[in-house]
Amino acid sequence: MAAKGVGKTRGTIYDFPGFDAKQDAETLHKAMKGFGTDEDIILDLLTQRSNAQRQEIICGYKTVIGKDLIDDLKSELSGKFESLIVALMLPPDHYDAKELRDALKGVGTSEDVLIEILASRSDEQIHQIVAAYKEDFESDLEEDLASDTSNYFQRVLVSLVQGNRDVAGADLSQAEEDAKALYEAGENAWGTDEERFIAILCSRSIPHLLAVFKEYQKINDIDLEDSIASECSGNLQRVMLAIVKCVKNTPAYFAEKLYNAMKGAGTDDSTLMRIMVSRSEIDLADIKAAYKAKYEETLHSTIVGDTSGDYKDTLVKICGGDD
Repeated sequence: MAAKGVGKTRGTIYDFPGFDAKQDAETLHKAMKGFGTDEDIILDLLTQRSNAQRQEIICGYKTVIGKDLIDDLKSELSGKFESLIVALMLPPDHYDAKELRDALKGVGTSEDVLIEILASRSDEQIHQIVAAYKEDFESDLEEDLASDTSNYFQRVLVSLVQGNRDVAGADLSQAEEDAKALYEAGENAWGTDEERFIAILCSRSIPHLLAVFKEYQKINDIDLEDSIASECSGNLQRVMLAIVKCVKNTPAYFAEKLYNAMKGAGTDDSTLMRIMVSRSEIDLADIKAAYKAKYEETLHSTIVGDTSGDYKDTLVKICGGDD
């Protein structure tokens, strides 16, 4: 799902010019060889290569060293730094699949992870994630979602994982009808018609939904987010709000997630790591701009103040400059 209202999206990590996979493989091997590991070389090199280039380094490492790079990284590193470096080495679709699997098959279900990933990814990304999930875990993502969630929350997730939004642009007459339908299903109804909300929010195209939101404001003189907050509760409320926020402005959604991850009681490292890694080549520069505009401080400065050690240094490298 592309960022809304900010033009072309911008990441902070790009292809490294003059890239040589085998040379990088040898450099990493030397950094891990002998007594002690040079973490600075590892974090500097890997945060200056795109994910596609890191995949080539993995192949190059096995070619020139005869060992598995990720296995060596795991054996030489530890803690949050290890988790972050290993996350950088996974292809994006396989990383998302792993995060979803961990959310479903860990101790309890991490609904926030399911919501964040499924509400923010494009149809194409969803299809790639479903395929990676099947390949890596020999399991069906839709079936696992259905078995670990329930009620209308389950139905929203199952709908999103189809990756089957309309591809047409905004239809203004239909947008008016959809806005009226949402009003009649929520603010103007005794009780809430959740099925109507699901049908519209999970199947309409992004340009069309933006038009629906404008029409809804005209009809009700209230933002759809406020209506959802008052009409729904629990996980259903959270996933519907996430969908609306991502349609409006994906970078602003992730900026809010990052702020909450670092400003609560302790740092939510898993959320911080996941967003920084997964958005680094998509729209992290736009997320930084949205963060600064909303919270009047830079994402860089917040990371510096809330993390430490090689983990902090790696996050700062991914983040880019203090702007």
